[in-house]
Amino acid sequence: MTQGAIRVGVGGWNYDPWRESFYPPKLSKAKQLEHLAGRLTAIEINATYYKLQKPELFERWAKAVPENFRFALKGSRFCTNRRTLGDAGEAVERFCGQGLAELGGRLGPILWQFMATKRFEPEDFKAFLALLPRRAAGVPLRHVVEPRHESFRDPAFVRMARAARVTIAFADSDEFPCIADLSGDLVYARLQRSREGVATGYPAPELDRWAEAGRAWARGESPAGFPYSARPPKPRAREAYVFFTSGAKERNPAAAEALIGRLELPPHREAMGRGTTEGGGG
Repeated sequence: MTQGAIRVGVGGWNYDPWRESFYPPKLSKAKQLEHLAGRLTAIEINATYYKLQKPELFERWAKAVPENFRFALKGSRFCTNRRTLGDAGEAVERFCGQGLAELGGRLGPILWQFMATKRFEPEDFKAFLALLPRRAAGVPLRHVVEPRHESFRDPAFVRMARAARVTIAFADSDEFPCIADLSGDLVYARLQRSREGVATGYPAPELDRWAEAGRAWARGESPAGFPYSARPPKPRAREAYVFFTSGAKERNPAAAEALIGRLELPPHREAMGRGTTEGGGG
């Protein structure tokens, strides 16, 4: 069976403890993104959650990484942290029009993350999904939603996401519910249980399990052992993103590299252009 690409990364690139473990000694902050892109295959950007960025910054990011590296961007909090999601149209338009297209083919999915207090209100959430554009300046946009309230464990939510062709984020977390149902054209997993006492963040058997899950997701399969709210869709190849976020963050680059090794993904040893210190928050 065919499978889609599997991309593995971490949240952000500018994190001081990584200067002692992941980055070479004396590497300048301006070169951190370039170095990371030579060892991992994707990154989740948190800075876009807090404020809009300039098109020139997205252009510099694109020049600092190889052609098949991908940036996943967190959608603005001004779109998701509101009482009525259906009123977010202007904010969504501003976010998608800030210059994302400068990333070109290096643009990965947009992650729309919701407060843990935000309940599933079907009509309002459906209105929000209808606001998400499919293109920005000619560049395709793909959307992921990460609800953090138990009320989203609902077959109606899964059906809604599938109808809108929007991916439901898979969150492996001690704090938030895991909704494993496949929905959009890709899979987006956020693994948040790395431990400080384990050099690779996760013990070997757990990394083996995530590698197995990653391959299944890339084949469009629904791996056993995860919580599902609706009947799995017919398998078809999907691009799969696996990010190590939160937990013992200092261990996450090692976890990502260990998973890449298990998946036998070729790391990008040669990055392009010049790096930047801007916008790298995790």
